[in-house]
Amino acid sequence: MAAFLPKTLAFATCDVFTTERFAGNPLAIVLGADDVSDQAMQTIAREFNLSETIFVQTPDDPAHTAKVRIFFPTAEIPFAGHPTIGCAIHLATKAQPSGDFDTDITLEEQAGLVPVRVWRKNGVTRAEFQAPVVPFKAEQGTTPETEVLARALGISATDIGFGENSPGIFEGGPRFMYVPVKDLTALAQARPMEPAWSQAIEIGAVDNAYLYTPSQTGFQARMFSPTAGIPEDPATGSASAILAAQLLAAGHLKEGETQLTLTQGLEMGRPSQIGFRARVKNGALDAVYISGSAVPVSTGHIQAG
Repeated sequence: MAAFLPKTLAFATCDVFTTERFAGNPLAIVLGADDVSDQAMQTIAREFNLSETIFVQTPDDPAHTAKVRIFFPTAEIPFAGHPTIGCAIHLATKAQPSGDFDTDITLEEQAGLVPVRVWRKNGVTRAEFQAPVVPFKAEQGTTPETEVLARALGISATDIGFGENSPGIFEGGPRFMYVPVKDLTALAQARPMEPAWSQAIEIGAVDNAYLYTPSQTGFQARMFSPTAGIPEDPATGSASAILAAQLLAAGHLKEGETQLTLTQGLEMGRPSQIGFRARVKNGALDAVYISGSAVPVSTGHIQAG
């Protein structure tokens, strides 16, 4: 039974990790959500049926910009990348609708405080956030055997892994299972296949698989999470941030700072460009930053009752 909504709520949608409408990852931003119950937020997220919907509330600390809650169609999550980028750009551009600017805002998310820099230059607005949790090896789940992963993804066992890259599970708020594949052909062929998919995610104690392979600018990726109501995600900012731990384990990140571009969503017809920046000190991850653009698509209201 749908929850009763206490009032009419304004919303906006935008496409994130792109500079073009109808590309990137669509996001719904629901404003003025202070009095909205958890059940109603979940109902609204299911109604939008996007990979994520973000609800904007008054911050607990008035020094911060906003408190936000983020929902899949099926559950709340503590942190997510494309809602953080899209919401930050929406709030910043409402405050400064024209002209170049450069501003810092802070979002209170369940995973922690997320500082976001937002700027507009030559008509293009971008944002970069620092991941609220430095990613680390997952404390739950076991990485499935290669043969199990291959059956779960409809590819050959010889397609999994390249160089020093092997499957692993890492977390930093959310938890992701990372599956390196040898080339773009294997990446394009992959898809969740039952019953092996359910077997793999049960072993891994995750609800997703993030696949990646080398590209000219960094890595090209796909993210499947049908168990969470997301058959495939066009751009996954949180997984992109947590990927830093996987890349460090595989020897891709050296001492100091590494920058690269992650491409996602091509197979869906929604190309996304995700900026990635990671800092390593004394052989350990020190900070991870994710950046991207967002473009407005629609505005409206959800009627109460």
